[in-house]
Amino acid sequence: MFGPLTINELPLSLSFTRRKVENFLISQGLRPEPLDRYFGISDPDGNLIGGGGLQGNVVKCIALSEATRGESVSNSLVSRIAEAAREEGHDFLFIFTKPENEGIFGSLAFRTVGRAAKAILMENNPRGISSYTDRLRKIAASVGGEKRGVIVMNCNPLTKGHRYLIETAASQVDHLFIIPVMEGDSEYSYDERVAMIEAATVGIANVTVCPGSAYSVSKATFPTYFLKDLNDASKTHIDLDLDIFSTHVAPALGASVRFVGTEPTDALTEEYNARMKRSLPERGIEIVEVDRLCQSDAPVSASRVRKLTDGFRAGEALPLVSPVSVPWVLAHAAARSLEAELALTPKPGLVDMADSGSHTDMDFELMQSSIRSLTPYFARLASLGTGSLPSHDDIVRLGIEAEKAMLAATGGVNTHRGALFSLGLTLIAASRLFMKEGRIEASALQSSISALAEGFGSDSDSHGSEARRKYGLKGASDLAREGYDTLFADWLPFYRSKRHLSEARHLLLLRIMSEIDDTNVYHRGGAEGAAYVKEEARKLLDGWTEAGMADANRKFIERNLSPGGAADMLALTLLVDSLCGNI
Repeated sequence: MFGPLTINELPLSLSFTRRKVENFLISQGLRPEPLDRYFGISDPDGNLIGGGGLQGNVVKCIALSEATRGESVSNSLVSRIAEAAREEGHDFLFIFTKPENEGIFGSLAFRTVGRAAKAILMENNPRGISSYTDRLRKIAASVGGEKRGVIVMNCNPLTKGHRYLIETAASQVDHLFIIPVMEGDSEYSYDERVAMIEAATVGIANVTVCPGSAYSVSKATFPTYFLKDLNDASKTHIDLDLDIFSTHVAPALGASVRFVGTEPTDALTEEYNARMKRSLPERGIEIVEVDRLCQSDAPVSASRVRKLTDGFRAGEALPLVSPVSVPWVLAHAAARSLEAELALTPKPGLVDMADSGSHTDMDFELMQSSIRSLTPYFARLASLGTGSLPSHDDIVRLGIEAEKAMLAATGGVNTHRGALFSLGLTLIAASRLFMKEGRIEASALQSSISALAEGFGSDSDSHGSEARRKYGLKGASDLAREGYDTLFADWLPFYRSKRHLSEARHLLLLRIMSEIDDTNVYHRGGAEGAAYVKEEARKLLDGWTEAGMADANRKFIERNLSPGGAADMLALTLLVDSLCGNI
């Protein structure tokens, strides 16, 4: 018997502590998994003899050594973890644990939601799974047809392959239900993915998009799904997810068929399909596997789209996605370009991963928040280009909304107003070109940007406009009306010639800084400061080193200079290259 036991949070940020927790879990026959927090029980000698972890609202890695199992510490441990979850805003919990622990947690008001041979999922929300299935039953009651099918899909983003699967499945049943995966780590948010699915199914009368939940291929029911690790743990989670689907979801919808696409490349999804074909027919659910749609002898997949976009080859990704997804893919390409500019480190006078440059009101995290706030509006701007030429008023109205969202996210700090204008026009132009031509050529994109910019006058209430009037400079709208001549004629070919170099983006930034009349610099340093920035950029172009960039950053901070206009043009050049540089 031990004396009074204490439960303490163990800082997983410390490598020694993390190894201690992992070794303890392994000794208890548990596989360590990603955790946000872990709470341990130690004996008087400091040895870890029990504990439990938390990831979001999921309690995992509960382990109690033999010495503690007679000490009735489970209640105290779970209570401490529940308290921590409430601190994070989670009122209800899932517990992913071994089947032999079902009685312990059942006595603590947890109910079993799904089970597999080596794991069970329990929850302490008395209306959790029943609340969700009640919603599904209500949806199912509103539609007709006897033969009903289901697709559970992620659509990250929605491709032509997803659309093909939906059309094929809908043609084989009286009614088809689509359940979007509610997974927070997807590149495209749940709301974005639902919007894509709903838009893609508008013309298919016998399809209903259901709400997603934590009960369908989520971190709770299938925590290793997104780790892509095909092992015994993954197989257990597959069986758990399938048990929940067949026990709760399919009966609520009255579904007797589940449709899946073939999986020629991913071993884990292939295993999921194989286990599904073995287990669900035993429960009265037919499995129909639809051959994956291919283009150029390669399967169309969302992972391929993401890989191309992440590699700044969005122009190659667009032909793979459904037309309804084009605005979202373009928006994420724009966000990638802004993120690449922000992450470039070091940069003279600009916010980067190391410091805030010459800014006292911005930092890396604030800039990230700004990009996140603008991404949905980038999609809406791109949507303006999917039909006829949008009116000037429509563009302005949406731009003002986006700017308000940005300022709300940054506490009133103007982080990306210039980038919103330049990237926004480019997205509208690119979207319109792709929807009309099926491709985006540089010359056509430049002409389209110029045409869209014709209705914009000069900004009259910014620091840049003051500098423009004082020094006779061109403003943002002037550059756009010219179709960003220097970008297409100089910066873009320069970048392409250097793209094989690790310092290519630094060199591109310097090239832009050495040539652009940056109103941000003129506002802060006048003509003298602008000349200094151009001269320093030319020197670094002739002999680039990372140390030289860091030294320039120190000098710019001393002079309070920040080439924000050059940063915006760097992001725009990266976006243009991504859209039309690889076709």
